[in-house]
Amino acid sequence: MTMPEAVFVTEVGPRDGLQSQGAEVSTEAKVRFVDALSGTGLPRVEVTSFVHPKLVPSMADAETVMRGITRLPGVVYQALVPNVRGTERAIEAGADELNVVLSATERFNQRNLNMRIQESVESFRSIHRLAEGAGKHCEIGLAVVFGCPYEGPVPITQVLEVIDRVVDAGAEEVLLADTIGVAHPQAVRAVVEAVRAHWPALTLGLHFHDTRGLGIANLLAGLECGVARFDASVGGVGACPFAPGSTGNICTEDAVQMLLLMGVETGVELETLIDCGHMIRELLGHDVPGRLVHAGSVASAFVAAARRSDGA
Repeated sequence: MTMPEAVFVTEVGPRDGLQSQGAEVSTEAKVRFVDALSGTGLPRVEVTSFVHPKLVPSMADAETVMRGITRLPGVVYQALVPNVRGTERAIEAGADELNVVLSATERFNQRNLNMRIQESVESFRSIHRLAEGAGKHCEIGLAVVFGCPYEGPVPITQVLEVIDRVVDAGAEEVLLADTIGVAHPQAVRAVVEAVRAHWPALTLGLHFHDTRGLGIANLLAGLECGVARFDASVGGVGACPFAPGSTGNICTEDAVQMLLLMGVETGVELETLIDCGHMIRELLGHDVPGRLVHAGSVASAFVAAARRSDGA
């Protein structure tokens, strides 16, 4: 095991969490939500998505939200971009970093982006040049790595082939996404180990959905493989509009508590994060799947007890 001592958590609730909930969340409320998350110690927040408003109407106010947030030192404000036009909009609106989406299967890429994979790779080349010119970092978010709603199981060789193309196009950070929540720990280890073997210097992250209840187990498997970057969504909300049956991401506060109890540093203030879980529940007007919103945290008491025991 190569368990990292510290983990970099990206909060995707304002984008992945809100994009397909069916609730009308005002622009002002979105800004307040991002500002609240900024105050938790999270190092990166994915604020919004610069997709075409007709495709994801809930993200139609992307520019206004990105310009309206209060930026705190040490927090990176990221935006998802699907193409060159979205990138231009995100840069103009002041996004610090870009998450460029692409898929591991042709059918999902066509459904999600209306492009073939190679067209998306060429689009990424252009995006990368634009980002470099603006001094912005790009991350590739690779969807349906562990399974596709249209093509079924995805061979590791296929995942590696797509990563090879984006690395050739300039990618330095790749996020492996279990978009429909079909991954399991053994699959996570197999994919991570294969990617590491081919590109040991590539910055690697993981993005899990908890559709079938294995999200936290998959997070632990990634940790045991040495991955130290993860996406999560406060309250556990979220879904992909183009992945039928998908549900929320792993819950940020639940994951942070696990990491804290394991002695893995996140820099996140857990109780403040739980408050954000209550906030998203109120904004959506319905319950959320996160556990700590209901049960509260035991991390502080247990960590304190462990420290006293070690001192004795």
